[in-house]
Amino acid sequence: MAIRRYYAEKDNSITNAFKTDLINSGSRATGSNMGQADILEVFSLYRTGSEVGASEAQQLMRYMIQFPVTDIITDRTAKKIPESGSVSFYLKLYNAPHSDTTPFDFTLLAHPISRSWEEGRGLDMEDFSDNTFGGLGSNWKNAASGTAWTNQGGDFLTSSGNTYSQEFDTGLENLNINITTLVEQWISGTQANYGVMVKLTSSNEAYFSSSTGVTTDTVPHNPNGAITSYYTKKFFSRSSEYFFYRPNLEARWNDAIRDDRSNFYDSSSNLPADQNLHTIYLYNYFRGRLYDIPGVSTGSIYVRVFTDSVTGSVLTTAPNTPVTGGWVKTGVYSASFALDTTSSQVFDRWYNSGLTTCYSTGSIDIISYQSSDPAPYNIYVNKITNMKQSYSKDETARFRIFTRDKNWNPNIYNVANSYVEPSIIESGSYKLYRLVDDLEIVSFSTGSEKFSELSFDVSGNYFDFNMSILEQDYSYGIKLAFYNGDLDTYVEQPETFKFRVI
Repeated sequence: MAIRRYYAEKDNSITNAFKTDLINSGSRATGSNMGQADILEVFSLYRTGSEVGASEAQQLMRYMIQFPVTDIITDRTAKKIPESGSVSFYLKLYNAPHSDTTPFDFTLLAHPISRSWEEGRGLDMEDFSDNTFGGLGSNWKNAASGTAWTNQGGDFLTSSGNTYSQEFDTGLENLNINITTLVEQWISGTQANYGVMVKLTSSNEAYFSSSTGVTTDTVPHNPNGAITSYYTKKFFSRSSEYFFYRPNLEARWNDAIRDDRSNFYDSSSNLPADQNLHTIYLYNYFRGRLYDIPGVSTGSIYVRVFTDSVTGSVLTTAPNTPVTGGWVKTGVYSASFALDTTSSQVFDRWYNSGLTTCYSTGSIDIISYQSSDPAPYNIYVNKITNMKQSYSKDETARFRIFTRDKNWNPNIYNVANSYVEPSIIESGSYKLYRLVDDLEIVSFSTGSEKFSELSFDVSGNYFDFNMSILEQDYSYGIKLAFYNGDLDTYVEQPETFKFRVI
């Protein structure tokens, strides 16, 4: 499972809108707090013409959100998420449908907040009646009880390196912004974690002056003398009753293991160099648990290839120097190399740096590469062989996938032997969704970020899934998709595999 979600620890919307309603004049709601509301909201509203002066025409709402970065640090120390450079972090908020006008064709910005703030206990997002003033919580004027913002509307960093954005076409999209650089700064401590302020762009928030006929800055405006209002965009907050719509910071990385031990081809001049390179793995299991090898720990490990596991004669066509491998995760090591050999089976031996200690000896069956005349197009039959009816929220499950060609015709030996060799899918992905409403929880990762890619080893394909990101007492479905090189696309498989979380 290469996704981990960290849910918001506090959020709040702040506004300078008129209290009576969003159109008619009245007192400003700059003291209102909405820290316990189940919605986060952003808008920019205007009056036009000669009704009011420019300073009174503008009504804004922004929202703030903060995540528990200490939990991310703890998980990184425990090696539950990778080091910097191998993981991406996405700020995710989910669109909340509503009956008010929703803007379209606009951009939202996320800026790091530069000082601490309080969430508060307000709920009212209609009349803005829950004022903080000297009480607990943030508002348009104050960051916390007794502490004013330096700039009304919040203090946040606006330099180019501190600005993250997303464009909205229809206005109904979810927010999904890559803020990896900022999160890594929070983790390292080079920037204090006070969360982010989400707002419209300065041009969307700029107001029109009826007295001068121009905007307060150089932003273009409509030729009829009015700036467009960006009504209201709403997201579900951390107080939402809807489990999967709560704001979260999603860590994504590729943890797929591609073990070629049972899928190892000899080198061919018909293939580019990178396609002749294969990776094999060493798994240091003891009593069902993985342990780092004491003499290696997280350092380098060395592999030599032999024609015989007993006599130890070095394979003459293998590199004379050992292949340098490395640590993948606790108890797992890998090494990559090409092999030009006529042998049908070779033996890999894993050593320390001085080649004085052999930690493990394995075998590799070599497949002779042959070009294919017609373009291959396989139809597969798939089954998750170890699927249970239900899983608990506190477990991580490994789903083992057995795949075979649908047109496989066994000979008498296969039938008598009762063993069917699995087909290895070298590029596949999974998605997971809730059955009751088809809500997609984890999507196919068929782009550059392979966070739901299938692993494979000598037993076939598999993937690990952490059930903690699922809501209990619901049933879920798993779908598979395999890459088809001839079509240059992923083909979704027909089977659906179902289970329940308890």
